[in-house]
Amino acid sequence: MSDARTPAQIEADIISRREQLAVVLDEIGVRVHPKTIIGDAKAKAVEAADRTAGRAYVAVNRTVSDVKAQFVSEDGAPRLERVIPVALLAVGVIGLVVASARRKKR
Repeated sequence: MSDARTPAQIEADIISRREQLAVVLDEIGVRVHPKTIIGDAKAKAVEAADRTAGRAYVAVNRTVSDVKAQFVSEDGAPRLERVIPVALLAVGVIGLVVASARRKKR
């Protein structure tokens, strides 16, 4: 069996390879174009920001749920043994701040 190709086959292969090379060069040109590079960088930054915001949301949501569980029972009723001391502490701190502010005005 002979691997001899005709000049027409060789020419057809050359034309085919040129077309493939032209497509590859066009793709490379698009990939290295500044607008493409900037667009890719922006997309990566937005993706990273979305991912970070998502993680932050999950962390905050978990923290809020944990804090809520400290002051509200599973059936939704307030846990007065925890709410009352915290409320008294808050009133005390606010009272100290107000008293301090009044002393500074004198």
